[in-house]
Amino acid sequence: MSVFSPTGRLAVLRNRNVSFYLSSRFLGTLAVQMQSVAIGWQVYQITHSLFDLGLIGLAQFAPFLLLILWAGHVADTHNRRKIILACMSTQLLCSLLLAAFTLSGSTTVWPVYAVLVLFGSARAFMQPASQAVLRNLVSTQDFSQAVALSSSTFQVSVIAGPVLGGLLYVFGPNVVYAVSSTLLVVAVLLMAGTKSAPQARNKAPVSWHTLLEGLRFVWSRPIVLGAISLDLFAVLFGGATALLPAYAHDVLQAGPTSLGLLRTAPGAGATICSIALAFWPITRKVGAWMFGGVALFGAATVTMGLTTSFHVALVALFLLGAGDMISVYIRHLLVQYETPDEIRGRVSAVNAVFIGASNELGEFESGLTASWLGLVRAIVFGGVATLVVTGTWMKLFPVLSRMDRFPHHDTDPAAATAKAG
Repeated sequence: MSVFSPTGRLAVLRNRNVSFYLSSRFLGTLAVQMQSVAIGWQVYQITHSLFDLGLIGLAQFAPFLLLILWAGHVADTHNRRKIILACMSTQLLCSLLLAAFTLSGSTTVWPVYAVLVLFGSARAFMQPASQAVLRNLVSTQDFSQAVALSSSTFQVSVIAGPVLGGLLYVFGPNVVYAVSSTLLVVAVLLMAGTKSAPQARNKAPVSWHTLLEGLRFVWSRPIVLGAISLDLFAVLFGGATALLPAYAHDVLQAGPTSLGLLRTAPGAGATICSIALAFWPITRKVGAWMFGGVALFGAATVTMGLTTSFHVALVALFLLGAGDMISVYIRHLLVQYETPDEIRGRVSAVNAVFIGASNELGEFESGLTASWLGLVRAIVFGGVATLVVTGTWMKLFPVLSRMDRFPHHDTDPAAATAKAG
């Protein structure tokens, strides 16, 4: 039986909306990943400051934190497809502004941080809508496979983006930004070609009560709270990938092409893992798998910090990505299965706050810690802290660590919409 047959593993790709959405997301993420290599290397070449590398994450996270709850409400009350389209268009504008900065020949980096603030604002609105819209595109039966495929395409772009960014940077950062802008144009066109999916919209007016609905829901569900807070604190301390430009330059004595390969390794591990999950999804011992993935993430971070070998660092980063993918996959399914569609945007916003804090704020924490302790000590400290968090959360959330199967309380969005009507 073909995996693309109506009953095959990848039959979900016959859904035009799904294929257009995944293609658009792939190209958009590819462009952003290419840019991230160029931005990190360009800033470090101008300032040679570890703290300034950390500020790259903070510039994106600050507006994200301020806007994300409102963004979740918008995702529940407005067309999620149109929100994603507007945010992708803003990302295109950011890419063009970065190209303009490079052409100006400026040696001050504050314009880069200003563009990243705009980028962070767009991502604040895009992330809840993106997390919630996939559940609107497929049935409950196909959802776990759609999540794995979505993760696979995302991770492929995470693999290819840094490599392309590192290779193109040889010709200058402006070449990277030009190619990124072209990819984002195609991503916008693909997203515009999707059709609006059924969505159970919340018609309540905006208020503090409605804005905080997602937070109250998460707090009332120990399984959801434990899953997303585990990711927050584990990756917050283990976000050593933000230090890769300095790590490649100072520890491994490598250039931008090698940096691209290092940035690619976590995505490679995550991609192979997500492809395996698409064909052999996790259905038993869910909690043990999730905590095991986070523990692997922490152990790989420690290994990376202790080695001076480029090849060992690549393997460690590969395993780091695989462990992270297991955790992301399980957490995403737990949150989406447990959440009613009419508040899915706001719950996704809360989840996005935790993810954003763990990533961008984690980058700032890594830069700050490295400026205090030194580069290598900061990386090792982050990995050890991740392992400590993993053990602590197993004690704090025993219902999660002992969980065997996923809950299946949700109904199809289309059916929920018909019932609401």
